[in-house]
This record gives sequence, C-alpha cells and structure tokens, in this order.
Amino acid sequence: MYITNKQLSRRTVLKGVGVTMALPFLEAMVPARSVFGATPGKKLRLVAIEMVHGSAGSTALGIKKNLWAPSAVGRDFDLSSTSLVSLQPYRDYVTIVSNTDVRNAEAFTAPEIGGDHFRSSAVFLTQTHPKQTQGSDVRAGTSLDQIYARQFGQETPIPSMQLCIENVDQAGGCSYGYSCTYTDSISWASPIEPLPMVRDPRVVFDQLFGVGATPQERAERRSEDRSILDWLGTATARLKKDLGAADRARLSQYLEEVREIERRIQRVEAKNSSGEPRELPEAPVGVPDSFSEHVKLMFDLQALAFASDVTRVFALKLGRDASNRVYPESGFKGAFHSASHHGEREDRIVDFQRINTYHVSMIPYLLEKLKSTPDADGSTLLDNSVIIYGSPMGDSNLHNHKRCPIFIAGHAGGRLKGGLHLRAPDGTPMANLMLSVMHKLGVDDMQQFGDSTGEFDLNQI
Repeated sequence: MYITNKQLSRRTVLKGVGVTMALPFLEAMVPARSVFGATPGKKLRLVAIEMVHGSAGSTALGIKKNLWAPSAVGRDFDLSSTSLVSLQPYRDYVTIVSNTDVRNAEAFTAPEIGGDHFRSSAVFLTQTHPKQTQGSDVRAGTSLDQIYARQFGQETPIPSMQLCIENVDQAGGCSYGYSCTYTDSISWASPIEPLPMVRDPRVVFDQLFGVGATPQERAERRSEDRSILDWLGTATARLKKDLGAADRARLSQYLEEVREIERRIQRVEAKNSSGEPRELPEAPVGVPDSFSEHVKLMFDLQALAFASDVTRVFALKLGRDASNRVYPESGFKGAFHSASHHGEREDRIVDFQRINTYHVSMIPYLLEKLKSTPDADGSTLLDNSVIIYGSPMGDSNLHNHKRCPIFIAGHAGGRLKGGLHLRAPDGTPMANLMLSVMHKLGVDDMQQFGDSTGEFDLNQI
C-alpha cells in the first residue's frame, strides 16, 4: 500500500493549555510514496525490571524441583513447575538464562559481610561492586539502561524514566555501613550519579502529558476532575480532518487509553483522599494500595510512552530489599522479607515461590500491551523491545548471589529468537548476559560490562 497524502512528522504533538501530547505511530507518518511497513531502521525499547531477594528456585531444593528455571534446555521446555508459568502464552518471546552469578554483589571485605540486602540493587544494572559508605561519596557504575539512553535516548523528548513500586526515599545510612542510596535506585547515570525513582503514577502521567502546565494549572484541573483531553479538543479535531480512516481510529483508541489511565489515577487519588484507612498510609495520594493495580498502572504508562515515542528506556524497581510487604494475591499471607529467609525448609521455600510466581505474573500484562500495539515498521512494540526481569541475589536465605534468576522478553527487532531456555556454565557472570543484550540493542562498541568475561550467545541452538 502506498501513502500518497502529506507526511506527518513523527514528532508531531497535540498542544493545549498546559498539555503537550505526543502521538502514536500513524500511517500518515510514513514518507510519501514509500511502502508501509518498510520504514528503515528499528527503534528499540528497553525495560529493565529488578525484583529483590532472588528466588526460591535458587535454593538447592529449588534447583532440584525446577522452581525457577525449567529442567530442559533449548526449545522444548516445560514451565508448569516454575515461577515463570504465567509466561507460557508468550514463550516465543522469552529467553530464559539460568545459572549466572552476580559476584560483584558479594562481600569483598570483612566489614561488608551481611550487607547484601543493602548493596545488591546498585549492582543489578551496573554489575559493579559498590563502595561501602553511609555518606554522600557513593560509587557504583553506569547502569545498562543509562548506557543505552546515552546512545539512543537523545532522539526522544525524555531520554529515560526510572520508576518504582515501593518507598525509596529514605535518606542517609541504611545498615551494614551502606547508604540508602544503594537500595533506592537501580539506575546510575555515572558511577557517582544514582538517579531517583518515581513511585507516584500521577507524577509519571504529568511528565508524559502535562508538559508546560504550572503546578497551579495541574491542581485546578484535578480539583475540577477534568481531563487533559479537554484542553486538546480543537487540536485533535483539526488533526483528524487530515487523517485517513485507519489513522483516525488509531488516534481515537490512543486518546481513550490515555483517558482511561487518567480516570484510574483520579479514582485512586479520590479514594486515598477520602479519609478511609489505607494499607500504605505513608504512600503518596496517587499510589494505589494494591500492588497489582500499581504495577499495571506503571506498565500502562510505559506502553503509552513507547507508543508515542516519548521515551524508549524504562527502569522499574518492583520491590525494596528487606521489605516486609504482604502479597495476599499470591496465595501466601506472610511477609516478603521473612518469607525469603526460609531456613531452607521445604514448606517455607514453597511459600516463597508463591510470591516469586505472583511477581512474575505481573509481566504478561506488559507483554500483551506491547504485543497489541503496532510499531512503525509493521511489527509490534514487543517485537522491537527488550524486557529484562531479574534479581542480583540468588538464595536470599544464604544471602548469596549465585544462580540468580533472570529472563529476557521481546525480539529486539529480530535480533533475539526467543522461545529458549539457556543454561550457562557454572561461574558465568550475569554481566556476560547483559553485555550481549547491549549488543542486541545496538551498543556495538561495548567490549566489557561490569565483570563480564565475554559475550553469552542468546540465540544458541
């Protein structure tokens, strides 16, 4: 099919009073006389997700019973006994890599022994051993997401965004001689520049769509329970007049998705402002008490940001080390931290696995959103994305960092086959996997990352 009407710039935005909204991909953005679906160059997206405390599958029992990684390697693997069972509908997009270690999260000196919970998050995306300090002289490494954002994020209005689900605003020292900075962020712009994580979906929404609004304008809009779309009516109508039927439908669907997310945030704010008792009384008013509702809101915002090319890089911290949050939807009502210290008892390991399984079960929601969103080259956002989910810890009961859980989803624009379980040789650094991911993302000149010893072939077999 040939596009013969006037080309619409990919950077076209809708503007109103205190509102700037980027557009999703539309056929009108394909250069005139070019073939739709043949746009050169793929824009790849990256989501890096950390879940703390390792997994039940990293215990001796968990390895024996395949509680994380399936028993079979290659393509003929069975997820039914694993915490990854919810990924079954997306297995063709998933690459599981088992048996990698995160040595730089281990204690290097005697004073560091016992401090694993308070340095691990700083290691996950940097694969660098952090300096033990409770002062401001923190040091780790530049994180994977920021290396990618530095090279490719400058093409978008927001180079990268950093999100979290739990409270990460504790100042000063935490424990075992470590600054809380190390548990508060997984993204580092440089070895001495940790980036703050945003917990409140309202703040994320305003960053994506409320550009130009003053705090007073935002407050007035919320008090009137109005939508940002109310300020875009004229601009939207004008644009739709120049679009074909398919593009008008796609734009309408996109705007309705924005409005639905806005409604959900407004409902959360209204409930949390009602005076009713909250499960998370210390959380900002825009943060849902429900873990799953919070995570899904953050995933919806990420999908919209990718669809409109506002940013191509997200880091998401799903938990906080030593948190005793309860996840009743997992089927286990015990607290997270105490559950992870299971004493190697089988019944308690199984309980911890229920939480692991619940956490992973959040990911298919994002995968489906990306899979159902078309991208500029005729494929989908999931085809052109890399989602990393993992932990820098292995067996949390032992505070070790061996056989750490991790998987990758997405096809990286065709550079990742998916549908594979790969078991690394004993002693393989997780940094090898991450170095290979960076190469799949187009950071071709990177020779080493953290303590990597070489690439790890993600398309074996």
